Amino acid sequence: MTISRRQLLALGGGAVATATLAACGSNTGRPAATPSASSSSSGGAKPTLAQWYHKYGEDGVEQAVKKWAAEYPDATVNVNWSLASNYSQAVSSALLTANAPDVFEYELGPTLDMIKAGQVADLTDIVGDAKSDFMAPLLERFTWDGKIYGIPQTVDMQLLYYRKSALSKAKQKVPTTLDELATVANAVTTSDMGGFFAGNDGGLGVLANVLIWCAGLDQFSSDNKSATFNAPALYDAVTKYKKLFDSKGMVKSASGDWYEPSAFVNSEAAMQWGGLWDMPKVQESLGDDFGVAPFPSSGGSGKQVVPFGAFGAAVNAKGKSVDAAKAFVKWLWVDQTDKQVAFSNDFGYHIPARTSLFSRADKVASGPGAEAAKLVSELGKVNSILWTPATNEAYAAALTHVVKNGNDPKAEFTAAASKANAELKRING
Repeated sequence: MTISRRQLLALGGGAVATATLAACGSNTGRPAATPSASSSSSGGAKPTLAQWYHKYGEDGVEQAVKKWAAEYPDATVNVNWSLASNYSQAVSSALLTANAPDVFEYELGPTLDMIKAGQVADLTDIVGDAKSDFMAPLLERFTWDGKIYGIPQTVDMQLLYYRKSALSKAKQKVPTTLDELATVANAVTTSDMGGFFAGNDGGLGVLANVLIWCAGLDQFSSDNKSATFNAPALYDAVTKYKKLFDSKGMVKSASGDWYEPSAFVNSEAAMQWGGLWDMPKVQESLGDDFGVAPFPSSGGSGKQVVPFGAFGAAVNAKGKSVDAAKAFVKWLWVDQTDKQVAFSNDFGYHIPARTSLFSRADKVASGPGAEAAKLVSELGKVNSILWTPATNEAYAAALTHVVKNGNDPKAEFTAAASKANAELKRING
């Protein structure tokens, strides 16, 4: 997986890497010159469209999307396979120029900045009757003020990997609460294998917002006018996580980070927080000696959770051929279900964005892959479009101060919520 692909998943749970209104990943990449790419096109007196993709790490994706573009009968579609070091920044900057793409994919759909600036087209009409088929929490994230601004392409998710033999040997069950996670992590720790790994920062990045959701809280109120994460349930969850963080069961240094499975498959940790994309390597290394689970709940009103994310196709509202671009997006990401299945099925482990296609995606139709698909359908959570860089920075700082430095959680998260509310006032004002 490329780092941009890994960054996508921080959308679901991370709070350290966000730098645009709806993207995760740093926005400190080089300015948006047109990314290096090769193109695919077909001749004829038709509209010409420029379509941008970020560079996927899986073999075959580039060839497939160029083939599909060439098959489209109603326009000449030139595919830009972006090699920019920060794709999100490249797109955001390009939209301010005459060289902007007509169609582009973006992490969890276009940002609120893009929507409010009128840079992206309303795609509600092209979704049509297929709306109910898309995973509801996911499509909601692509929606603002009742209008859909992006079409989800395929879903990635995070989940807990655990080694069955290690838990069995220590006479432990799969943890379902944060207290149990700490207990199991310490119980399975030996001189040769650690307990729980969630990144070389101790999980503070990738699990940041997961701690809100596992406590049974949401980031914001249903009317999006106030931050709701600042509550005793969060203080309790973070306090429990700090206990795990400070224990012998927490692995804070490993051969790889959370987004690659090396710590897990190399027996550095009996449990690891990772991505669905890790499953092929995990299966190859461990066979049937592993299982997957959601992140544990915290407190009486807490909930188990799996964060997820998806790149989605958007249309430049200021392009020369907006209607033609919308028609192409409809053809590819609404009408062509075979291509949508292939996009999820043929290049690593991914989940289709539409529930009716789950059974056609071989790798998530049975076994641990099917369990993962079920988990994301039942327990999936995704960052609000209103989780801005300023809010993110304030919350991440509060979490770090509490877990690493032992600061008072109420004081820290109250200050973070104040900044979040100021951001909401700015956005809604």
